[in-house]
Amino acid sequence: MAVARDRRPSFMRRAPLREGLVDVDGARIAEAVEDLRHKSKATLHDRLQRVRMALGLAVQAGLAAALAWVVSHQLLGNPQPVFAPISAVGTLAASVGQRLRRTVELIVGVAVGVALGDALIYLLGAGGWQLGLVVTTAILLTIFFGGSVAIVIQAAATAVLIVTLSPSTQNLEIPRFVDAFVGGGIALLVTAILLPLNPLRVINRAARPALDLLADQLDLTAEALRKRDRSTAQQALFRLRENKDELAAFSEAIEGAKETSTISPARWHRRDELAHYAKAADPIDRAMRNSGTLIRRAVTLIEDEEPVPGPMPDAIAHLAESVRLLRHEFAAGAEPQEARERNLRAVSEAGRAYAEGVGFSGSVVIAQIRTTASDLMVASGIEQDEANRLVRQSFGEQEQRTSGPAEQHGAPKPPTAPPLG
Repeated sequence: MAVARDRRPSFMRRAPLREGLVDVDGARIAEAVEDLRHKSKATLHDRLQRVRMALGLAVQAGLAAALAWVVSHQLLGNPQPVFAPISAVGTLAASVGQRLRRTVELIVGVAVGVALGDALIYLLGAGGWQLGLVVTTAILLTIFFGGSVAIVIQAAATAVLIVTLSPSTQNLEIPRFVDAFVGGGIALLVTAILLPLNPLRVINRAARPALDLLADQLDLTAEALRKRDRSTAQQALFRLRENKDELAAFSEAIEGAKETSTISPARWHRRDELAHYAKAADPIDRAMRNSGTLIRRAVTLIEDEEPVPGPMPDAIAHLAESVRLLRHEFAAGAEPQEARERNLRAVSEAGRAYAEGVGFSGSVVIAQIRTTASDLMVASGIEQDEANRLVRQSFGEQEQRTSGPAEQHGAPKPPTAPPLG
């Protein structure tokens, strides 16, 4: 009877275990495979999230390109309406919040490219070295006169088109100008009138990854302190340091929403609601940074085996929940009262932990809880001075309640509360 041959490479073949030995490799391999499976799911989720966030822009770009082609070809009689759809897509592909400016830059760049291309072709003729000279001159001139990157790119690209296509295509300059106007104008028409995105929905989608990231890492830190698990706290710190993409998407969404509410009559009524998000961007960024300091000191606290009073992890967990409540109440268009209350509860627990006694890193963690809570209070719409006052009050009242009976028995007073900031 034939026996099937194991054709796997030798390093993948498992030798039979001798009696009494434990299969350690199998457990390690299974753990690694499971970790890869989780990472694969996370990557797929991130990609789908990016697709959902870009769906509106993709539909706008498709509609603008189609309309630009129809207008240029059917209404204006351009037999090859290439530049109009390109201009429309280029305008919509600009950083949201800068599309009006991008349209102007597009037209200026086309003008510079056409002028230089025509002048140098007239003087020098067409050819490879002439093309290189035109592009170099277009870039240097636009930079000399303070042109933006978009103007430089448009000038150089238009100069290339003029030099390469003019010998075979007559009267290219006027259609290029017209197409720049048509494409940019239709892109703005689609953005403002035909298919304006809901600015609040766009911001909510962009805010969710940033705020969920912050809340999740604070939760991880709280759990790490409860278990004195340095690796978990370090993992939270590394993940929070990778928040640049989430914050950039959030800030860009705010700028785009402000632009939409300015140029789109259908979205004018959203201006007051957008003001909450616009004011929240900077304090949320500060809360991210202060939370990074908090988590870094939590890692050091665990390494130095400093005391971890029970209320300290609870305070950080309350901060995490306040971030989630803030996102939820913003999305619902409600006054973030619950988020504020949870912030002050976090500060109160921090005061209780401080009164029980902490080490050097522990005092820094407490200070960062206070500062992060103040940032989140400002993000919820409260003025900075009032937020600081409420934080001091919540921390101080707890300190007084904790220290009152002790003072009656002649015990030493608790230490001065750590400062905000």
